[in-house]
Amino acid sequence: MPSFCVVLVEPKYSGNIGSVARCMKNFGVKDLIMVNPCEIDDTAYMMAMHARDILENSRIFPDLESALNEIDLAVATTSVIEEHRKACLRKAYTLKEFVEDVRDFGGRVGLIFGREDYGLYNHEIKECDILLTIPTSKEYPSLNLSHAVGIVLYELFSSKFDRRVRDRNIGTVEKRKMMETLRDILDHLEYPDHKRGKAEITLRRVIGRAKLTELEYHLLMGILGMIKERIR
Repeated sequence: MPSFCVVLVEPKYSGNIGSVARCMKNFGVKDLIMVNPCEIDDTAYMMAMHARDILENSRIFPDLESALNEIDLAVATTSVIEEHRKACLRKAYTLKEFVEDVRDFGGRVGLIFGREDYGLYNHEIKECDILLTIPTSKEYPSLNLSHAVGIVLYELFSSKFDRRVRDRNIGTVEKRKMMETLRDILDHLEYPDHKRGKAEITLRRVIGRAKLTELEYHLLMGILGMIKERIR
């Protein structure tokens, strides 16, 4: 059964942070992580109402990379997507697809929300396993930060997750090691530079969607290591 935390990347308004904390309390999610946030002032606590404990226990990191070390499955959110067949970076799950797919994940899922004005930058999305979007009107697709958090948490809360004990799925650290090995293999293969960026994003997304268990991870890393040595 997955556990969830909310990650806010550089939120600009303390009232929004408080409103997010209140939404989290409504749907039973207690862990709030923030990356380089604005000052958490009285407005934040006023908007949080009875969710002051979530603000008081929140953790702050200087950048997204360090925050991802606390997460096993990193889920970026965006209102800007690509729908064509060859889309890579911004090809996204819908919320209902994500809820169905994550129900059997055994680990910590980070729901990552970007800045109120610009959202998440491309290089931040690139570091995440899954991209998630909430379908909205094309006339005004961008949701208020706390509204977006509330919609995602509502869908997760209302879904009946299977409570059987499952093997732990690998986290960010293991996925980074696997990507390092795959990059080494691409280097040895002299993979074309003009195709390299898209290949790495695709491999990163495949690893994220696979939800590898620790046993599967160690088996595949052994095989990849042998491939790298053979190519060398």
